[in-house]
Amino acid sequence: MAQLLIVYHSRTSGARQMAEAAAEGAHDEADTVLKPAERAGPQDLLAADGYIFCAPENLAAISGVMKEFYDRCYYPVLGRIEGRPYAQMICAGSDGENAARQTARIATGWRLKEVQPPLIICTHAQTPEAILAEKRIPQDALQTCRDLGQAMAAGLALGVF
Repeated sequence: MAQLLIVYHSRTSGARQMAEAAAEGAHDEADTVLKPAERAGPQDLLAADGYIFCAPENLAAISGVMKEFYDRCYYPVLGRIEGRPYAQMICAGSDGENAARQTARIATGWRLKEVQPPLIICTHAQTPEAILAEKRIPQDALQTCRDLGQAMAAGLALGVF
């Protein structure tokens, strides 16, 4: 059975909710592994057939914990996961575009195949209080995450990617 790895980091639960929704959508289609970035490693990337990377936007960039995951894993898997499909989800306070570009750049170095444009869910958190507060992702946005997870897993299972 194909394996989908979903790696995420979340400080205020927004990206976690998105990653969990994607895993819920993927569950029936493929073996799905949901891992926090601080616990995911090269062996997880090597074992999977495709990936969803989910991170919050922090100061117009991917979160430090997600960046650290990429730093730890980049060279150990370089040249060993080429051609595998990936998608990404960003939980953003403003626009998330730069965070998405950073992940896309890393995926390009790994020679991964982007199978859909980044999914960016914007919370519009603009004050210090709103930025630091626990997030509640709307149900329609979570459904979009579920759909992404299901589509990724089904594509892996069917060999579409």
